[in-house]
Amino acid sequence: MITIISPAKSFDFDSSIADIRSTEPSFQDESYRLIKKLRTLSKKKVRSMMNLSKDLTELNVLRYQEWEPEFTLEVSRPAILTFNGEVYRGIDAKNLSESELHFAQDHLRILSGLHGVLRPLDRIRPYRLEMGATLPIQRKRNLYQFWSQKVTKLLADELEASESKTLINLASSEYFKAVDFTKLPGKVITPIFKDFKNGEYKVIMTWAKNARGRMAGYILRNGITNPENIKLFDEYKFSEPQSSEEEWVFLRG
Repeated sequence: MITIISPAKSFDFDSSIADIRSTEPSFQDESYRLIKKLRTLSKKKVRSMMNLSKDLTELNVLRYQEWEPEFTLEVSRPAILTFNGEVYRGIDAKNLSESELHFAQDHLRILSGLHGVLRPLDRIRPYRLEMGATLPIQRKRNLYQFWSQKVTKLLADELEASESKTLINLASSEYFKAVDFTKLPGKVITPIFKDFKNGEYKVIMTWAKNARGRMAGYILRNGITNPENIKLFDEYKFSEPQSSEEEWVFLRG
């Protein structure tokens, strides 16, 4: 069983983290090609492409200029301990044990506009490149076309080697679109999290992001390799009547 999540737009390069053996991203050549393409863009283009503020545009243009495919301890950190968004607050990776982090390394994957796919302990440098950004490169119209074949093959190979051959999709729709799920072996299950508000159950985006992170953390802390066991996730209640084979609905409230 492999679980996929999205990256975050913000990072934590300042707090102390546990000393753990880390790895380097799998697609460094591809990432560097993207960086070199980004360096050719005007600030105006970068700003409009990702709808950034002026300050964030300046910051990320500088990041593109400084980025190199070198992942030393001085300039990079493990991805799962560095991304700092709602999903990652839900995972709470800094409180994972060493054995839980090693389990994550084998069973969790982070989709990325710059890196394609990251293992949790792959070291990253600060960057901003969303998968949905319209960045034509190498005869590809966008990042979906650039990454889809590589990302899908990597996930397919890992699923083929796994016992249950099941992908748990906890990524956002923006990132999951980079995966051609028709070419994956086994099942793809997408958990949907709904909260009760104003008399009905509905997806509330911020809460759903956090719930995706909490479920990912639940999988890691409990060493789950059988997808049936995620139905026991105790922060939401699995709803059999509202679920289908591909979408498992979890309710709260």
